[in-house]
Amino acid sequence: MIRLTRLNDEEFIINCAQIERVESIPESNVILVSGKHYVVKESVEVIIDRAIEYNARIYARGKNMKD
Repeated sequence: MIRLTRLNDEEFIINCAQIERVESIPESNVILVSGKHYVVKESVEVIIDRAIEYNARIYARGKNMKD
């Protein structure tokens, strides 16, 4: 899950595993596999970085559970 910001400054949490694609229009348009979309303030690069960080945390937690 990652935190994003709508154009009206409302923050929300989105399941990054459900992101199909992100377009720059010049704002970022996050399109989910369901077809629903959100226009957000964060750049495409920030969204990618947040998704990578989230997935890295999940991987690290899973690895720690095996130890």
